[in-house]
Amino acid sequence: MTAQTFCRLAERIMRIPAVAYHEHAVRAEVELICRENDLSFRRDRFGNLFVTLKTDSRQRPLVLAAHMDHPGFEITGSAKGRKLHAEFLGGVPDSYFREGIRLRTLPRNRSAVLGRRIRVKGKGKRFEIHLRANSPDAIEYAVWDLPDFLRKGDFIHARACDDLIGVTAILATLIELRKKRAKVHVIGVISRAEEVGFHGALTVASAKAIPSDSIVISLETSRELPGVKMGQGVIVRVGDRASIFNSAATRFLAEVGNDLSKRRKNFSVQRALMSGGTCEATAYQEFGYTVAAVCVALGNYHNCGANNKIKAEFVSESDALGMVELLAAAAFRMKEFDKLTGRLPARLEKLLREAKPRLLQNP
Repeated sequence: MTAQTFCRLAERIMRIPAVAYHEHAVRAEVELICRENDLSFRRDRFGNLFVTLKTDSRQRPLVLAAHMDHPGFEITGSAKGRKLHAEFLGGVPDSYFREGIRLRTLPRNRSAVLGRRIRVKGKGKRFEIHLRANSPDAIEYAVWDLPDFLRKGDFIHARACDDLIGVTAILATLIELRKKRAKVHVIGVISRAEEVGFHGALTVASAKAIPSDSIVISLETSRELPGVKMGQGVIVRVGDRASIFNSAATRFLAEVGNDLSKRRKNFSVQRALMSGGTCEATAYQEFGYTVAAVCVALGNYHNCGANNKIKAEFVSESDALGMVELLAAAAFRMKEFDKLTGRLPARLEKLLREAKPRLLQNP
């Protein structure tokens, strides 16, 4: 997939603000993209979206999982005048909530600013939101007033790279596989309300809504940590803050990535424990699925910039394209899963055969 095509997809999705429980407009755009590219899709009763490309029913399913929501404000009621009450849904430290920060209220995209914090019992973050003008429209949620999508050199800047880059990668991978008429069995699971505790993914996993023998790969953007560098390739994520993922599934992705890097000088892959947060792979794993994960390094995670300022998130465009290339190759090579994961045991067996006579020479 070309950078231009990927960015066109990304811009279509990322221009639409969404927070937990208010992902409907993003989902509608994803469904439109599916129709345009002849991809089969369906919703479950919780509003999660399943996009399927099944051209070889004999293959073990490869599931690509990402979520539509991003941290933001849900409107909980109105106060006097132009004031609204809202609860912030998602993980952002208290120091970033400064009165006067510019917001956009949805679905009509009206201007507003953040007001005072409302003190309540418990851990909830509740605030006043002050409208710039009277609004006759029903307001459901609000987001930071940041660029929807901006391309600068090798970087994509946006209000929400997390996890709409993952959603874009699912669609881009399926579009590429369909265009190449690949014999695959891939299911994209695009879930809701991840930022408040994997609500969408948990409903999918608990209902066994995807085949039990699936390899589930969680797609994320993840805070850059020592050991990985933005711009140096897609990251095979061996675990998150809560879990270590399946060894064989992780090894499969690493072997596919290593083979790609040998064939393509411009492809690079990293491998790391990305412990900056917990991803949907943990949720699926706890319900018995075989999981792995990939991500790209993220700047200004959850819009948290330097000096406690709200900033646009950003990722490397080349890293995102590398994610698509890795996932497409993994889908195509699922029939070689046992062969690729068997490379390590074969290497160890060879070393064992070498070890015994050498050690016996001088016990």
